[in-house]
Formats: sequence, C-alpha cells, structure tokens
Amino acid sequence: MSDDLNKREKEKGIKKEQLNWLLRIITLGDRFSMQDFYDRIKKGFVEFLIVFFGVLVSFGVERQGEEFGDRESNVDNLIGLRDEMIDIREYTQIYIEENQWIRMLYNNLYEQWDQDRDSVFLFIDETDGLPYSPLSFYNNYNPFNPPRVVYEAIKLDGTFRFLGSEVGRFVNNTYDGTDLKYLMLNTDREEKVYVDQFEAQVANKWIFELEKIDLYDTNFWVKHRKYFQKEKYLKYNLFKRLGLWEQISEQLVEYESTVGTNIKKLDSVIQAKNDEFVFIYWWF
Repeated sequence: MSDDLNKREKEKGIKKEQLNWLLRIITLGDRFSMQDFYDRIKKGFVEFLIVFFGVLVSFGVERQGEEFGDRESNVDNLIGLRDEMIDIREYTQIYIEENQWIRMLYNNLYEQWDQDRDSVFLFIDETDGLPYSPLSFYNNYNPFNPPRVVYEAIKLDGTFRFLGSEVGRFVNNTYDGTDLKYLMLNTDREEKVYVDQFEAQVANKWIFELEKIDLYDTNFWVKHRKYFQKEKYLKYNLFKRLGLWEQISEQLVEYESTVGTNIKKLDSVIQAKNDEFVFIYWWF
C-alpha cells in the first residue's frame, strides 16, 4: 500500500514531452509540477533579496564611512586653520609692539630735531647703555607677512570647498582679505618708497658733501649734526614715514581684532562638528 502511494507521489506532475517549449526550458527532470515550480521561484526570490539587501547595506555602510572620513578630514582642516590663526594673531601682536616702539623712537627724534646740542641724533640703548642713532638703521623695514602654510596646503589639495561657504568667507578674509592686502602693501611697497628716497639722498647728495659716511658711527652724527638739522628733505621724509607708521598701527589693531573674532568662529564650528561626530557614532 505504501509502495503504491510513493509511486503516485513520484508520478505527480506532467510529463516533459507534453509541455510547450517555454515550460520545457524551466522544467528540471522529466515532469513539471506547479508546486515544485512555485517552490523554486520562492527560493530564488528569497536568495535574490538576501543578495540585494546585502549589497545595498554594504554600499550604504561604505558610503557612510566615506562621508565620515570626509567630515573627519574637514575637522582636521578646521583645527589646522584655527591653530594657524592663533599663530597669526601672536605674530600680529608682536608686530604691533614693534610698530609702537618704532613710532615712539622716531617720533622722539622728530620732536627734538632742531634742539641745539651735538647729541640730538643720538639715543642711549637701555640694554647696554651705549649710544646709537635711529638714523643708522632708518633704511630697514619689515614687510608684514603672517604665516599661511596650512591655508595654502588646503587650497592646493582641493579640500577648501569642504569648509562650506560661510567658513570659507571668514577664512578667506583672514588670509586674503582686502584689509590684509592693504596692510601688507603699506609695510612693503609703500614703506620702501621712503627707504629708497633716504638711500638716494645718501648716494646722490651726502656722498659729495660729507667727508666720510658711516651711518653706524655715532661720531658721524655728532660731527655733522648741524648739517642734518638743515636737511629738510630728510626731516620731511621722516614726517611722512611717521604718518605711514601711524596708519599701519591702526590697520594692525583692526586686523588683530578680525583674526581674534574668526578664531572664535572656528572654535564654534569645530565644536559643532565634534558634537555631530558623537551623534553619528551612536547612530551607527
């Protein structure tokens, strides 16, 4: 009895020879069974879903990982810029102190220019107590050139665009803003004008009218002090340069304030990014 039942079970379905060409293609064995056909469809569909969602999840994780890497790189750039801006502010503060000292020194020289004493062009160095003349290094000038290594590196590697438009604006204002350009221009090209005029006066006039020119010899300024007091061109040059130094002083103070404000902005952006990282971590 059981043998007959098993035989009938095996003979379920339609013989392959009785099928049309399409069913013959999808039929395994010598008989076609609808139940077997549906079972194979369900099995194939389930396997497809497993593979599909596996690929989809892998792609999503990989993409999220890339985005996380981009954000992490962006924060590194922000921190690098923030640290460099701190260096810029310190550099500017030192420059402000030097500017104040130079203005005070040469303003005192200008104020006492016409005093009737041989040491009118001499001052005493507080560090060693020795005399010197400010005019000995009058042809020196120091162009304002704050650090910008990190900024240039970010522009070169193409990651500057990841900073965002708002951050990009105040970062660019710190490194390439109009105020900074005028400040750099005044401390370089504009100041060099007065230096060149001074050196031209030495080369084209003093050398023919004075015996020996040695700007670093204090006796030189004592011996010819009446000659220099009558040098209206030199005194006018100093007057104009003092005006330029005063303008530079105002620009330095304003720039230092701008950099300080932008440092605070970057700190806020960095903090917001770090908070965002914590959120993403828990989300994963």
